[in-house]
Amino acid sequence: MKKLAILASTLLISAPAMAEVPSYTLTLKDHKFTPETIEAPADTKFKLVVKNEDKTPAEFESDDFKREKIIKGGAEATINVGPLKAGEYKFFDEFNEKTAQGKLIVK
Repeated sequence: MKKLAILASTLLISAPAMAEVPSYTLTLKDHKFTPETIEAPADTKFKLVVKNEDKTPAEFESDDFKREKIIKGGAEATINVGPLKAGEYKFFDEFNEKTAQGKLIVK
């Protein structure tokens, strides 16, 4: 019985560590992001899955949260982000900066 109690308490302690990281999807098509705005929780790690549906490569970039990733045409990439403080963070496709811009709102 004592072993069962120890096992149960160990599982409860490690459960938050095993919690899944939130994931948000961005689609890049016709050199524009959809959605243009994503909301994410503050002080939490999360993933951005960027799907490039254009035939040409894109360079996902954010000077605000320091990420940069080239994504081939027709491919996708997962970008780990955070934890970030509450605020507004811009991102863009450096290859098509005039049309492909978005923002991340962290609350």
